[in-house]
Amino acid sequence: MRGAHAGSIGVRVQSAPRRATKSPRRPAMRARALLFLLVVYATYSHAEKSKFYYMESICKDHFLQRQYRKVDGGVLWSRNERNLDCTVTFQTHSILQRFMLHFDLLQLDCNDHLYVYDGAHATAPPKADLSCRNTKQQVGALFTRSNFVTLKYVTDNWGTDANGFRLVITAVKDPKHGCKEFRCKQREFCVSADLTCDGVDHCADGSDEDTATLCPESGGTGAGSAWVAGCAGAAALVAGAAATAACCACRRRAATQRTRLHLQELASSNGGGSGAGAEAGATRLPGNPELPAGPCGAARAGRLRRAA
Repeated sequence: MRGAHAGSIGVRVQSAPRRATKSPRRPAMRARALLFLLVVYATYSHAEKSKFYYMESICKDHFLQRQYRKVDGGVLWSRNERNLDCTVTFQTHSILQRFMLHFDLLQLDCNDHLYVYDGAHATAPPKADLSCRNTKQQVGALFTRSNFVTLKYVTDNWGTDANGFRLVITAVKDPKHGCKEFRCKQREFCVSADLTCDGVDHCADGSDEDTATLCPESGGTGAGSAWVAGCAGAAALVAGAAATAACCACRRRAATQRTRLHLQELASSNGGGSGAGAEAGATRLPGNPELPAGPCGAARAGRLRRAA
């Protein structure tokens, strides 16, 4: 190698192409989103209280109508939907359970009909055919023999905002099969303990919402209290996630600054190549006393000089 001095060799250090660095905000945002989803999931999984269904939403999609919905307790809403011919089926979680249905609101138009079937299909004669002649007091509580109930709702193209219904659906079990959950007072049916103090009367006698003994802190608004508690917990966790993300971002910035300072110190201590044959802007790398390796290992400066 011509023009190379014995003690040094010029090595051009080319800067690697800069990679697109991920913004520290992205992991923080992902962490917040993940924690928020976990909070929502934990809130609903801890208290799978009443599930709310709306005929307007269910009946928009034929696929949604054909699904069997497993519930411990639910509320089915209808409000002046027009030109419907919609069927929806609910199923209990256990074959030992059956359904109890009662209305909080029932006000149908005379050309609208709600058919209740004891089973998974709307084929056999209906257990009940409800229309304008029926009131919630007259209908009372309906019970299925199977662990399925199918509802078929047929309406015409006319109605008022007052038309509709609010149907409470509850999976109940006879106490002779053993009751480890909540037992209603009057009928002594066993219902899921998660349905207590949620603001919905699942026992049809008010015992699962008894503010005097069962849920005095709710004051009859257990669902609202649960929402407030859930929102407060979610806010606390989101705030904690934001603080954690900010801490991580600060540490990342500090690590980046330390790396830059280290590189600057290396560049200032090494300087440029001092050899006559060194190219302009060359830098001698630290920690490598040997010259570039040849076929027989690391080449010595003397060998290179003799070869030149």
